[in-house]
Amino acid sequence: MVNEARPRVKEITIDQARERLAKNPKAVFMDVREDLEWQKGHAAQAIHLGKGILERDLETTVPDPDTEVIMYCGGGYRSVLTADSAQKMGYRNVYSLIGGYKGLIQAQWPMKTSG
Repeated sequence: MVNEARPRVKEITIDQARERLAKNPKAVFMDVREDLEWQKGHAAQAIHLGKGILERDLETTVPDPDTEVIMYCGGGYRSVLTADSAQKMGYRNVYSLIGGYKGLIQAQWPMKTSG
């Protein structure tokens, strides 16, 4: 499924994500991992919307389909699927982060925990 969705999804690097988030204060950095993964640690400025509820809650969480949304998961696979779903829902400015949470850790991205 990921390989089928990947050509339809724009993927960006951690450096590109850092640059986009710095330039656009309205951009949304979205963690699409499961609740337990989120609680153990996540990017400091991220919001959480797990893959399992994305389709149900995305329009409420990010009402403007033109909002820039950068999604990440554990390693860059689930975020391809969620970015593809968001695009099918009419979101036009969605990206999947290459490397996901593991890549963010390696890049020493600021992190925090919840719960």
